[in-house]
This record gives sequence, C-alpha cells and structure tokens, in this order.
Amino acid sequence: MKTARIMLFLVAVGALSLMVPAATNADSVKIGMHAPQTGFAAADGNSAILGAQLAVEQANASGGVNGRQIELIVYDDQATPKESVPAATKLASSDRVDAAISGSYSGATRAAADVFQSYKIPYISAYAVHPGITRTGDYVFRSSFVGEVQGRAGAKLIGERLGVKKVSVLTLKNDFGKSLVAGFTEAAPLFGVDIISEYEYSIKDRQFGPVIAKIKDDNPEAIYATGYFFTAGPFVSQLRAAGVDALVIGQEGYDSQKFIEIAGKAANGVIITTSLDRDSDNAETVDFIRRFEAKAGYKVDMVAASGHTAVKALVEAMRKAGSTERDAVRRMLHEVSIEASTGTIAFNTLGEVKKDAQVQIVRDGEWRHHSVISDSVLLAPPDQ
Repeated sequence: MKTARIMLFLVAVGALSLMVPAATNADSVKIGMHAPQTGFAAADGNSAILGAQLAVEQANASGGVNGRQIELIVYDDQATPKESVPAATKLASSDRVDAAISGSYSGATRAAADVFQSYKIPYISAYAVHPGITRTGDYVFRSSFVGEVQGRAGAKLIGERLGVKKVSVLTLKNDFGKSLVAGFTEAAPLFGVDIISEYEYSIKDRQFGPVIAKIKDDNPEAIYATGYFFTAGPFVSQLRAAGVDALVIGQEGYDSQKFIEIAGKAANGVIITTSLDRDSDNAETVDFIRRFEAKAGYKVDMVAASGHTAVKALVEAMRKAGSTERDAVRRMLHEVSIEASTGTIAFNTLGEVKKDAQVQIVRDGEWRHHSVISDSVLLAPPDQ
C-alpha cells in the first residue's frame, strides 16, 4: 500500500510538471513567443516556431547577445485572443522576457500587443497583417507586410503584370481577409481592374458550392481570393471541379506546401503575393531554406521565414544596443537594417517595413518564382 501511494504521488508530480514551462536560465537573454501549436492554425504556428528556433540556434552559435545565450520561451495561443492574452501576460510578468514576437494571426496578435506595450517590452509581429497592430504603441513592430500593402501589390500584379481587368473578389471575414481586400479595392482602379462581384465566407467554411456557382455565372478573368491554406485548398479544388478556369490570385496565407497537398493538381497555376522567394539567389534566403528544411523535414513556407526574420531583427537590435534594456532595444530597432530571407528589414517610425512583394506560382506541385512587385510608392506602409 505504501509503495502504491508513492507511485501515485510520483505520477501526480510528473503530470504537474507537464503543465509548467521548463525553468529558465537567469543569465540568458529571454525572447518570448506566442503561436498556435494546437487548433486550426497549428501548422502555421509550428512552422513559425521552428523558424524562430533556427534563428536562435544561429545567433547562439555566433556568440548570442553580448556573450549571453538566447532562450526562446514559447506558449500556445491557438490563434485566438482568448489564449494569446494570458500567454503574453505570462511571458511579460512571470518569465520577464527581454523581448517578444508573435508567430500568430492578426486577432491574437492585436490582443497580445496591448499586453507587451503596457509592459514596455519590444514586440515584433512576424506575419500578422492587421494595420492596428503597430498602432498599439511605440514598442510594437511588424517585420512583414501590413495587409493593405499586400492587397495593393495584388492589384498591380493582376492589372499590370497579368493584364487582367475583370475580377471577382472572395473575402475571408476576419482581420486578414478584410485588410487585404481593403488594399486591393483601393488600388484596383489605378491598374484598370474592374471588381465585378465580391463574396464573403467564414474561416470555418470548407464547402464553397454556392459561392462558386455565383462566381461561375459572373465569368471573371481572375479571382482575388483571400484565405489560408486550409480554406484556399478546398476552394481552389472545388472551383476547378466546377469547371471554372479563371486565374486564382492569393496571398501569403496560401504560402504552404499544405495548400498544394489539399488542392492537388488544381493548385497548379495559382499565383500569390508573399514574402518568400524559393528561387532567390540571395545568400541569406538560400541558406535559410537549406537549414530550415533540414531542421523541419518538410518544405519551407512563408511563416517559417517570418519567424526567423523577427528573431534576427531583435537579436541585431540587442547587439547594436549593447544591452537588453527594453527602451534601448526599442530605439535600436528603428536603426537596424538586416538582410533576411524575407527581404531587407528596416523599420519606419510606426514600426513597419518597406520591401518588395514576392510573387510565387505553383508549377508541377511546387511553389516557384513568378515575379517581383517593386514600387516604393504603392508598397509604402503607413508611418503614423
């Protein structure tokens, strides 16, 4: 009986240990991260985490930050504000991180940004696109495109590069979809794009028969369809099965091999705007892709590159500041300029970046280079 009680106690202690994050090293530089590890967005979150981990490994191999090793502390936010706020609060108050990044979607990131701003902790959104994120305060940055900028790039791609004028729009009813479509709608007239119809859908939708029937009747030349790989995959597959052969133009939410796996042969010919060029000859990009795919065991995606980029920017700011003092790092983030796998990263007064938009196309079941949108005026992010 005594042995049984001891065993029960050990089991209980073991179970409790699974609920508590591992103890942190008081001498380390602590970078916090929240990202979906479970739930509908887990694939994106886990890629972002692997990208961030790779950046930490590389930085530690080259001396860390001023001789101190970097520790990445990660919590699962399930891509929801309900989970991202307590995750951010733990990172800020209990773990006392020196800086943090979001590897999550816009809703979760906007909510967490309020926490990090209130604690005056430098915080970078790796790939969430909502314009309100950086407007949270002066400690909040973004190393990817704001949604409207990427939407404007899509309008130029369709109207000028592809020479298409008659377009239907499919809007995902969340921060991501709405901000992209806002930018697309704003810029469409500049490139002679006629938006002949617009339809909305929920992030939970996987069956698109009714909306596809309407698009088929509209007979557009192209469809500007916002979404993530897990919504875009079924949409494109069902669209082609219905006999609609209009060009499909997506965005970074499609940027995963999982989109191609879900859509199958229907994915071929889909074009997206994104931050990562798989065929780049830039040494930083080539090295990142090689290292990431060796680490992850699967093909690279945009969110992995974005997580890697966000950590690199923080590390560079800390090194240049010669300190992890939060205000010094915040100020130095405005002065850093780094070559990353997602482009040249330099932040403006609002904490946004200006960079080219990469365009990828699916060929023979793989994402390949299509073109680059370079337009300093069109792609200029907000600065206030």
